Amino acid sequence: MKAKGILYLIPNVLVLETGLDMMAPVVKNVIAATSYYLVEDFRTVRRFISSLKLGLNLEEIHMEKLDKKTPDPQVRKLLDPVLNGQDAGIISEAGCPGIADPGARAVAWAHQLGIRVVPLPGPSSMFLALMGSGFNGQAFTFSGYLPIERKERIKAIKELETRALKENTTQLFMETPFRNNRLLEDLLEQLDAKTLLCIASELTGEGEMIRTRKVADWRKEKPDLHKIPAVFLIGLS
Repeated sequence: MKAKGILYLIPNVLVLETGLDMMAPVVKNVIAATSYYLVEDFRTVRRFISSLKLGLNLEEIHMEKLDKKTPDPQVRKLLDPVLNGQDAGIISEAGCPGIADPGARAVAWAHQLGIRVVPLPGPSSMFLALMGSGFNGQAFTFSGYLPIERKERIKAIKELETRALKENTTQLFMETPFRNNRLLEDLLEQLDAKTLLCIASELTGEGEMIRTRKVADWRKEKPDLHKIPAVFLIGLS
């Protein structure tokens, strides 16, 4: 019986211009030896692989799309080459595959099919933000994206604040960069003035900011986060 391949979870940089300095050597080694990928965005991954300057011919690299809209039977089918002995890599748009990322769907199938899964070390905006916040790192919840509809978003914000303050559980969440300012306005309007809010933006980039302040202080000096990747945290210091 032919041995199955390995499914590598390959972290992408958070910021292309500066992220390569933080990359573990094993990531480059795996990419240099892999020619089959499941990716969320072809252009992003091509730019990432090209930036590594490994001398690879991108035309010889086969990529298949894997996003939240990919039908589940198709996700299963994407792993056929791995079942036939070929190694594969999952690369998301930014950060670690499987964390706030559709790559988790392929990983779930890999476990069902008996395929070895190997996660590689790399940056995760959620964990970098948590590390730098000063909030409880023993108990935390990542809620992903809050509802787009404002009434539901406000309800979610109130619930997250209640959990953070009553349970001392750090609450992490994020938004699509072009909607960051809208979310920040709702946070500053709905949260109690004494509640601590951490904003971690452009992580690993030249304009990186990780700052924890009371909501009252943020109201006096509100940052412009339009189109800047950011993670928001509510917690206790």
